[in-house]
Amino acid sequence: MQRLLKRQDFLFVRDGRKAHAATLSLQARLRSDDRPHASAGARAGFTVTKKSGCAVERNRIRRRLREAVRLSGALLARDGYDYVIIGRRPALDASFATIVNELETAFGRVHAERSSPRRTSRSADEAAR
Repeated sequence: MQRLLKRQDFLFVRDGRKAHAATLSLQARLRSDDRPHASAGARAGFTVTKKSGCAVERNRIRRRLREAVRLSGALLARDGYDYVIIGRRPALDASFATIVNELETAFGRVHAERSSPRRTSRSADEAAR
């Protein structure tokens, strides 16, 4: 799996589907044909905010997430998609099996078909009340 490195790619993925867990958040978005690398396989980027700890702790969280994606995420990722994995503080102390399990669950959620479309605004009846 290739890596996302440019800010523009991270911002593009931000508007896609999201799945949250205790140790991570996963964002996914299908690349359009006009974007560079559209025919390439899946790409992933990793980020950890400064709220998660000092640089040593953030790097440890990032390394654990990168390894989880290498082991199981590469099997679940779909070609043509970009993924951003946002590490959270609990990933520092969680067991590696927990991280892998939550990552697999998050991949299942972002690729699940929605049964009904989400409402973006309230109906006229609800607004009148």
